[in-house]
Amino acid sequence: MYEMKDLGRDAAELTALADHLTAHGLILETLAGPLPGIYDPTGPGKLLFAFFAAMAETERENIREPTLEGLDTADRKGKHGGRPQVITDDMLHTVLRRRANGESVEQIQPDLIIPTSKRKGQSPSVASIYRAVAEHAKREAYPEAVEQARADFAAFQADEVPEPRLALPDRALI
Repeated sequence: MYEMKDLGRDAAELTALADHLTAHGLILETLAGPLPGIYDPTGPGKLLFAFFAAMAETERENIREPTLEGLDTADRKGKHGGRPQVITDDMLHTVLRRRANGESVEQIQPDLIIPTSKRKGQSPSVASIYRAVAEHAKREAYPEAVEQARADFAAFQADEVPEPRLALPDRALI
């Protein structure tokens, strides 16, 4: 292996994997990092390996935290990674209106034109349209639950602990 942190996600996983490999007669050799060389599974070698495995876990966590913070900041700014959406809000409203009038997605699809991205000027795929309709239906299913989850998350980010809520009665029983 090149570095210990490449072998596992946490110290327990690293030591378990090292023990498993040595139990099966394999020799572990680290090429870089704080403990380069062949891993000695006895005495001081095992103690050093456990120590540096814990250090590798800490390093991995220290890398992960800023990454998650950056993703959260980008999300709050409305920036999302990945390719741009093929189905715009206007296209989705057109699809929903025409579906309400009884047209199928296959009939609607040729009339839609992608305004941006590498497929600009072409029609979106039928699968993309169905996916956008399904995502819209999911968002509209329980908007109050989505809003409450966003409020709870914002309170959590501000270090405010939200009060516990009583479970709402089942909608089917109302």
